Amino acid sequence: MPPTLASLVHHSALKLTVRAGEDRLDVPVRWAHVSELADPVPYMEGGELLLITALKLDAEDPEVMHRYVKRLAGAGVVGLGFAVGVNYDDIPEALVAAARKEGLPLLEVPRRTPFLAISKAVSAAIAADQYRAVTAGFAAQRELTRRTLADGPEGLLAALAAQVDGWAALYDASGAVVATAPEWAGRRAARLTADVQRLRERPAPASSVVGGAGNTEHPENADRVELHSLGTSRRPRSALAVGTAAALGTAERYAVHSAIALLTLTTERSRSLHEAGLRIDAAVLRMLLAGEPDHARTVAGDLYGGLLDAPFRMIVAESPAARNRAAAAAQASGDTAPETGGDPLGTLGALVEVVESAAARAGEAVLVVPEGERLVVLATDGGAAVAACVEHASALEAARPASESLAGGDEESLFVGLSAPSGPIAASAAYKQAQQALSVARRRGRVCVEHEHVAAGSVLPLLADDAVRAFADGLLRALRDHDATGRGDLVASVRAWLSRHGQWDAAAADLGVHRHTLRYRMRRVEEILGRSLDDPDVRMELWLALKATASE
Repeated sequence: MPPTLASLVHHSALKLTVRAGEDRLDVPVRWAHVSELADPVPYMEGGELLLITALKLDAEDPEVMHRYVKRLAGAGVVGLGFAVGVNYDDIPEALVAAARKEGLPLLEVPRRTPFLAISKAVSAAIAADQYRAVTAGFAAQRELTRRTLADGPEGLLAALAAQVDGWAALYDASGAVVATAPEWAGRRAARLTADVQRLRERPAPASSVVGGAGNTEHPENADRVELHSLGTSRRPRSALAVGTAAALGTAERYAVHSAIALLTLTTERSRSLHEAGLRIDAAVLRMLLAGEPDHARTVAGDLYGGLLDAPFRMIVAESPAARNRAAAAAQASGDTAPETGGDPLGTLGALVEVVESAAARAGEAVLVVPEGERLVVLATDGGAAVAACVEHASALEAARPASESLAGGDEESLFVGLSAPSGPIAASAAYKQAQQALSVARRRGRVCVEHEHVAAGSVLPLLADDAVRAFADGLLRALRDHDATGRGDLVASVRAWLSRHGQWDAAAADLGVHRHTLRYRMRRVEEILGRSLDDPDVRMELWLALKATASE
């Protein structure tokens, strides 16, 4: 422990005598400082033992001493050492009375004890305390390493809890409690899930302190809890909580830092292992898309549980930011094709976290495969991962200003397409469905589109695409130019005739003209377009063009 006034008083070589503040000698001393200034407070940091001879003080004036001592106590000075036999043969009674009134310990320093000896004693005690802390820290590190190798993270948590005389908890990527030590700390750790989630939103490494006396956010828990993110990536995979009754000392701090390093090594997968897992995921997906579900199951083994057998959804997501970054990387390296790898820290990375966290909380298996600037996800139909994906997309849609369009390729935009429920035999068809839904999402400027909704709806909303409108304008331009001369109403005539399926009398009645007039107009349409209305493709194109420009 650090030196205290009591330890200095009991130091046999210093011969100090207590003249006031006998009940406050157990206060730690951060340093011993000599100052003869009438007001040394501006140069104090708190925790000092101030040594004086009263060279520039009227130590016999009660008012001067009261103001002097009051200033020292307010600045956090823990004690005052007065050297006798220099300017005063004894400590003036005015100073003694002021020290007793303020409760400031007052030590009498004999003439034969130089101030330098007191400073050396304090410095030596501080150095010895720091050495003990470092030694204890190394011992704690060895014990934590031994327990980690023997019992894994659970053993490490138990050793850490013993080192800090408190409790410790480990959280996974979803913020759920993985393990605690001792076991009774499980309920306390569970109450900090929201705090862990907030910590994970900050770039790693990150830490925060919650709880403690006077805390209003967790009044039911008087513990002081430190939260630390674990992991080497920007977004931490897990977190460590350490609960104690008071702030950590130097030795305890060493133990916590050692635990963070060890847990990072044990919970963070190596780069090669992570890449191997991605290759397995990609291989399983390729086999499914190639119509080889049996081979996919053989390769996957028990890796995905029953995911490959149960009805699943195929999700294809795309981010312009990923595509642009891949293209920039390819251009910088001189490649002709963009690199693959996706968008791990952008909108696709956030989607991966949402899906994987939801699956982990629900105990579901999920297959996630980066595919260039896209992301392909295989998740259980009706499961938590699919629901979290849709909810995440809805939140992005709601947060986007009404005037903003995703169709322009905003760097932070995200497009998601979901297939209908499918099985392993029809995985290729599900992938095509997800791609089609993704294309519709991109064209409409929507974050997420489900293939089932597209198939159940009308084709007319699809005509809002700019390319379709451009085609429609080009097809109808000659007819509109003719109508603009006042020589007939060909566009309206085509619309009426097509809506009546080529029935002359009904279409003419709708227009209020004779059927011969309508026949003449339709012959003019054929002449102007240079195409026959007997061709069903021509009739279809005209009808779609009219629908695409109906709002004009």
